[in-house]
Amino acid sequence: MQAILQISNVSKVYASGFQALKSVNLDIQKGEVFALLGPNGAGKTTLISIICGIAKASTGTVTVDGHDNVRDYRASRSLIGLVPQELTTDAFESVWATVTFSRGLFNKAPDPTHIENVLRGLSLWDKRHNRILTLSGGMKRRVLIAKALAHEPRLLFLDEPTAGVDVDLRRDMWQLVRELRASGVTVILTTHYIDEAEEMADRIGVMRRGEIILVKDKVDLMRDFGKKQLSLQLQRPLRRIPPELLGYSLDLSADGSELMYTYDAQDERISIVGFLKHLGDLGIDFRDLRTTESSLEDIFVSLVKEKS
Repeated sequence: MQAILQISNVSKVYASGFQALKSVNLDIQKGEVFALLGPNGAGKTTLISIICGIAKASTGTVTVDGHDNVRDYRASRSLIGLVPQELTTDAFESVWATVTFSRGLFNKAPDPTHIENVLRGLSLWDKRHNRILTLSGGMKRRVLIAKALAHEPRLLFLDEPTAGVDVDLRRDMWQLVRELRASGVTVILTTHYIDEAEEMADRIGVMRRGEIILVKDKVDLMRDFGKKQLSLQLQRPLRRIPPELLGYSLDLSADGSELMYTYDAQDERISIVGFLKHLGDLGIDFRDLRTTESSLEDIFVSLVKEKS
């Protein structure tokens, strides 16, 4: 698959000496949804700002569909749509006027049909004549998305697009991303809602302190780093884990009534039947059991802790 975005050895050091990015290398493939995750201050917004030409890298290069984003800024920027975190837009303009104006900024010919489709897709059509200052926060967020889509970009950045908005907008956003991907648009998403990444992303990248510490297909990430846990409600509480079971990864609840076994579901050497038989041989009976599996959020938290 061809890369639409190539980031090579990008670093950013501010005048104060703070290094926001450290030799970031990343290729984004055409038509994928890529989720960029990381704690506050990890460098996600700085990286997006450099790609979009809002900030300048200290070292390294960024290429958008073959166009260097410094030497050929206009061509590269015309391919990018950006939905920023901040709710900044023209408060006294109507929704229709501000979205139409955004299209014109990229020297695109007027296309009322496209603008209408964008507004309808974001449930803004009934608000098209409203001044933006009269809209709710969620509606203003929708306008930002509409502005980013007005010039028909091939690469769309959604920087915390659903932060602090209602459930309906989040659901609309998920549907919109699916439709954009189906039309060939590449989407890069940063979010604090890990369930969004788990729902929509094809690949996951994790940033920590200005570095990308991991990039993986979502399915591979869940398989390679995911764990399962078997929880047993015991017939009789245990005071401690028997020494015969210390070879297993076990935890005992404070009251001794629940035994938790964490294991790698992909490890062929692990036999749950064998584990339960071992318990029976030791006279440890249980009255109920349940299994749970790691979510992407669990994996993300463990990765960030490991690398800290």
